[in-house]
Parts: sequence; structure tokens; C-alpha cells
Amino acid sequence: MKSSDSELINISDLRIGLYVELELGWMSHPFPTGSFKITSPRQIETIRGLGLKQVRYVPAKSDSPSDGLPSLPAMDEASAARALAKDREFRRRRAALIESQQQSLKACEQKFGVAQQQYRRVQEQVLDQPQLVRDECVAMIEAFVQEMACDGEAAIRLLSEGVGERAAMHPVNVTVMSLLLGKAMGLAGQALVDLGVGAFLHDVGKLQLPQRVRWFEDGFSIEDFKLYQEHVNKGVAIANRMQLSEGALMAIAQHHELIDGTGFPMRPPGGDLTMPARILALVNRYDNLCNPVRLVTALTPHEALSLLFAQHKARFDNIVLSAFIRMMGVYPPGSVVQLIDGRYALVVSVNSVRPLKPRVIVHEPSVPKHEALILDLESQPGIGIRRSLKPASLPPEALEYLGPRQRIAYYFESSGPAPLADA
Repeated sequence: MKSSDSELINISDLRIGLYVELELGWMSHPFPTGSFKITSPRQIETIRGLGLKQVRYVPAKSDSPSDGLPSLPAMDEASAARALAKDREFRRRRAALIESQQQSLKACEQKFGVAQQQYRRVQEQVLDQPQLVRDECVAMIEAFVQEMACDGEAAIRLLSEGVGERAAMHPVNVTVMSLLLGKAMGLAGQALVDLGVGAFLHDVGKLQLPQRVRWFEDGFSIEDFKLYQEHVNKGVAIANRMQLSEGALMAIAQHHELIDGTGFPMRPPGGDLTMPARILALVNRYDNLCNPVRLVTALTPHEALSLLFAQHKARFDNIVLSAFIRMMGVYPPGSVVQLIDGRYALVVSVNSVRPLKPRVIVHEPSVPKHEALILDLESQPGIGIRRSLKPASLPPEALEYLGPRQRIAYYFESSGPAPLADA
């Protein structure tokens, strides 16, 4: 028998251990997914309250009756009424939660877009009005820091495809991740603002480079690479004209320096690198791995993090790298994964307190993709991640449903409300 073969069972014969497939629309039941193994009497009562006479189950995924797992007697009318009322409440809460999810994502993308607009103003005005641009940038970063402080336990959130073009997306990505990492490492106040301003303006010197060398590529000639490296000193000169703080200026000056002395342009001893520069160098590298100029060379977020840890950890501050991995999780937002039950999912949010249990969107054919509910794996002890995948290895229907991002964009949000139900 194939693991996907299913059979019908009478509603009165439900028991703990059965792997059921509810052939109902997404809004017709209260569970996070339509396919799951029954683990509690409460789930059985809820299913019986749906008004079904039979339920489809998968024997190959179900526990054997010989395991001594109990069934429940048929419900009386009062119990059925309570189950139906509970089901309606679940559906109401679920509709409210999906609306909350959509509003939260929309708010994140709007704020990301505002930050991109600010970077475009930097590109247009910084050479002519450096101190006005400085004031605008500092005000924006201070607002970010204040918002992160108010959010309490913040999670990093994957945004939709197409939120912006790379030139403005990269500095915003790097700023968001750098600030979250700096906060996780205990930076606060002016030190965090300096980090954010340095991250936002770290590539400002590229404005004075020829277009062809503004973004590093492996095929650069020696001459082109030397020209590309000049963006650091040009950025420092612009930062001085802007009269940035010493902390922000040093972050810009050292954002390509590495702890083992292999960076550029000055190659100071590792101990001379400021903490903001150590954070910025790592985050900048991660974003460039995920969002290169040529998308064909892009790594998945999981691959990028694995590469930094397995092959390049000598180049970065070990404490910073460890904190970054804790913050991003083993499967950073944007990772395509396969769950232990075989289903495919897209990681959309990670809480640094629970890095192995991110929030995911699961490929659930019975649920329209625009109504897909984010599943918090922290609330699902029976569901975990088996492995990370390249998007190209997904079945066509899962690829279309999950829509993995070609370019990865991040923002931050609060951890959000509690899940609806166990499944």
C-alpha cells in the first residue's frame, strides 16, 4: 500500500493515532491543516462536531489499533452542540488571524518601501545636501530602534516577491538584519543607532563608481576589483561630509574588513575592528550570497548560512556569527523545506528564541494559497522540519503554491498571537 492511499472510516470509529484527511474547505474546519494525525480526544470531538458521517484516513500513516490507542464513544446531542459551537468560534478566530497576518505583512512591506524611498533620496541628494540627508537617515534609524524596543520579542519576517529593486533593497535588508543582530547582542542607544546608520549608508561610496563595478562579480578583472574596492574610501569621504558620528563612520570604513585580515581596504588586526563593523561585515556578506547580481548564482538562505558557518567562519567574529545563526535559525526566512510528514513549506518568520521552530506556510492543496495560514511549528510538537530544499526540486504544484522568492527581503515584526488549534 502506498503511503498516500486512503480509506473512509465512520465518524464513530475515530481514535487517537489515525492520520486523517479532512475533505473540507479551509474555512470549514478549525485545524491549521486538513491532514494530520489525531493526538487528543479534543480533536476527535471537534471532528465529530463538523457534521460528517465518514472521514478519510491514511492507514500507512496511522498508528496500529494494537498499540492500545483508545477510541471515543459517540457524542450525545449536547456534546455535539458544544463541539459545533467550538468549531464556529475556531473559524471566527481563524478568519481574524488570517486578516491579522495579511495586515502585518502589508505593514512590514509598506515600512520597507518607505526605507527604500529614503535610500533613493540618499542617492539623489547626498552629494549636494549631505547634512540634510544625514538628519533624515538618523531620524529613520532612530525610529527603527524605537520600534524594535517597543516590539519586545521581535521576529524576522520574509516579505513578498518584488518589494523593490536591488540597489535600494540591499541597504534596507542589511540595516534591518544588522539592527536585529545588534539588539540581540546587547547593543542599545547611540551604539545601535550608529550601527543602523552605518549599515544603511555602507555602500554610499558606490555612487561615485562607474556603473559596471558597483556590484561585485566573480568575473572582475584585477583592475575592476581595485576600482570596486574604492567605494569604501569614497564612502568614508561622503560620511565625513555628512558629519556622521564616529561610530557610524567606522562601520562604513570597516564593513569589508574581516577578522582574519583578508578583507579590504586597510586590513587592520581583527582586534581593531569595531563591533558594528563586525556585525555589518557578516550581514552584508549574507545578503550578497542570497541576493547576488546574477540570480543564477544565488544561494538559498539555508545554504548561505551553512556556507558562512562551515567554510568562512574564520573570517568573521565567532561571537557575532553564533549570534547571527541563533537569530536567523537553522532555516532562515525564505528557506524551502520539507516537513517530517512529507509536506513542503516555505519559512516566512523566525523567532530567535525558538530557532528550530520557525513559522511556515505549508503547501495544502485544499486551502487557496491566498488564504494560507502561517503555521507556528512551536505549537505543533508533532511537526518538524526534515530538510532544506532548493526551490527547483519542488513538485510544480508546490512551487506555484509556495512561490519561493528569487530575491530575499526582510523586515521585523512582533512574534504575534497564539496559534488556533493543535493539529
